[in-house]
This record gives sequence, structure tokens and C-alpha cells, in this order.
Amino acid sequence: MAKRRTPRYSRGAGTDVENEMRRYKRGTARSGRGGRGGRVKSRKQAVAIGLSKARKKGKKVPAKRARRSK
Repeated sequence: MAKRRTPRYSRGAGTDVENEMRRYKRGTARSGRGGRGGRVKSRKQAVAIGLSKARKKGKKVPAKRARRSK
């Protein structure tokens, strides 16, 4: 029998991403601190913002991948 894996993302994290996607579809999602970065233009960006918000709230979300320097 296959071993059951624990989920990487909590349900609450999924809800945060859902809410951000809704804001993106309405055109009210904004990027940057305090929304000063302008309107969110892509779905990927909206998902990333939702996960970031979930991370800040302390929900179960994998850590952000480290960027490699050139």
C-alpha cells in the first residue's frame, strides 16, 4: 500500500490564494507594499501574492525558493 503524503499547502493557504484570484479577476488586485506597485497583470503574479500573504499569516506554505546569483 502506498504511503500517504502530507499536503504541502494548508486549506487556509488555498483560501488566501482563492481570495487573491478573485481580486485579480475583478481588477482590484495590486502589487507591492501598500499597492503602490500597480495592477496585477498575470494569474501567476496573483497566485504568488496569495501565497505570500498566507506565508505572512503563518499558514502552511513551503518556503520561497532561493534565487541563484549570477
